Amino acid sequence: MGRIFGTDGVRGLANRDLTAELAVDLAVAAAHVLGEVGAFADQRPTAVVARDPRASGEFLEAAVVAGLASAGVDVHRLGVVPTPGAAYLTSYLKADMGVMISASHNPMPDNGIKFLARGGLKLDDNLEVLIENRLEEPWARPTGADVGRIGDSHAGVGAYVKHLIEAAPGPLDGLRIVLDCANGAAYEVGPQVFEQLGAEVHAIHAEPDGLNINQDCGSTHMGDLQKAVIAHSADAGFAFDGDADRCLAVDHTGAVVDGDQILAILGIAARDAGRLAQDTVVATVMSNLGFVQALQAAGITVIQTAVGDRYVLETMRSGSFNVGGEQSGHVIMGDYATTGDGVLTAVHLASRIRETGRTLEDLAAVMTRLPQVLVNVPNVDKARADSDPVLQGEIAIANARLGNCGRVLLRQSGTEPLVRVMVEAATHDEAEQVAEHLAGVVRTTLAL
Repeated sequence: MGRIFGTDGVRGLANRDLTAELAVDLAVAAAHVLGEVGAFADQRPTAVVARDPRASGEFLEAAVVAGLASAGVDVHRLGVVPTPGAAYLTSYLKADMGVMISASHNPMPDNGIKFLARGGLKLDDNLEVLIENRLEEPWARPTGADVGRIGDSHAGVGAYVKHLIEAAPGPLDGLRIVLDCANGAAYEVGPQVFEQLGAEVHAIHAEPDGLNINQDCGSTHMGDLQKAVIAHSADAGFAFDGDADRCLAVDHTGAVVDGDQILAILGIAARDAGRLAQDTVVATVMSNLGFVQALQAAGITVIQTAVGDRYVLETMRSGSFNVGGEQSGHVIMGDYATTGDGVLTAVHLASRIRETGRTLEDLAAVMTRLPQVLVNVPNVDKARADSDPVLQGEIAIANARLGNCGRVLLRQSGTEPLVRVMVEAATHDEAEQVAEHLAGVVRTTLAL
């Protein structure tokens, strides 16, 4: 079938690209592969299955559960739980594998399937390839008592909420907080956690109906949250995406605080508390140069990876680092979670506000975002972007012009014949001029 796994599981238009038949087949293949590599330790395997509220998640959940049970795996259905909750509960319930059905921040018609290994960790690339290679193969089906059993884990959400409360640095009494739950998986968990920590909570977009997830709300549409923070005179607002593995924030003035600023605040907070491993934060190459400069000024080392939270996590694990994240709001706090966790991030940001007595606006001012311009150049030979001598020469000239106050980054699209030109500079006009010039060079030198 070729590659169907992307950077975050299998994703596509539900019932067109991602069908019930494919979901069953993926579940069976995953069970076989994990069993054969010893992940089940020669015992009757168990799995947890969770989903976000989108309508297609109902039939995809049924298909995944059926596939796992038919392969001899006992299944605990968690219902609607954030992706980080599924990861936590995979570990908490000592399951041999986990499955999350969600398309994250994508529009409602899309959906996705993500597999988790024991401990709540994402599968390695090589395991995903093995699963792809096993799709649609003939297999010996268990019968009788050897088929998997299916049950509901009603205590799952409560255990995850308890974990988040215990992971909070302290109470949130006296804070007024607005939460935009994106009509997604955090619609119950988010408000519960903040209320139990003592905050006054105003939740918006917390009434999922299966069709309204991410619809003009959540971390991809911040307007309603900005208005609500001002209307309620709140100390801060936090926006999650559909599966609540990311978080963006709004300060009391209504200004957006992005993932770079959040990561800077939490990195410095961890350093101040003596909890920042090796005084290092892991980010991606897309993090704003202002973020890197701010952390370096604070005595914190920044390691940058390829774009994608899986690459951040891989670097964190290999180097024993415990704080990392992306500009998009995926923040990984390795002392508490194996993946980005939007509610956990929001709790720690709110705790920092209360602990310091400073506003989120003041905390975010630790870094100054340099103007950033991104130009997409389609229909080009992206494979030559890193080697074309004319293009590389123009990039070198641009970098010399920008000096320490800017930079150029070219990225090849993973799915299209497209090159992304990103430029940061001291002013927006300068960034725009350099970006448009380099985009023109890309069109000319990499023309198909």
